[in-house]
Amino acid sequence: MEMFEQVYEQLREILKAVETPRLKVQETKGAYSLNGPYSEKWKKDLFFGAAQIKKNYVSFYLMPVYMYPDLLDGISPKLKARMQGKSCFNFKKADPAIFAELAELTRRALERVRKDEGLL
Repeated sequence: MEMFEQVYEQLREILKAVETPRLKVQETKGAYSLNGPYSEKWKKDLFFGAAQIKKNYVSFYLMPVYMYPDLLDGISPKLKARMQGKSCFNFKKADPAIFAELAELTRRALERVRKDEGLL
């Protein structure tokens, strides 16, 4: 777990950069998440994203890419290769270029949820 702390901190900072008063922060050691308010459209509280240290990697979850798959249009093959499932990206080491792209994707995801959901 210790070897992934730097990766986790950088991914956590990507999420912290998009914090809003409407997003609830939940944080424990090695896990940071942003959760939105209840959505009438989806009939539940919206999970926005999280960074979490796992046994063999650090996961970055970004739920808007599941809700709006077109957000992934045009992402680089390197970032696409980090995807596990529809809204999770796994990392074993920091990569400034990929993290910059992920930060931009996260910012666009927040804007999309704001526009379409009017919640955040």
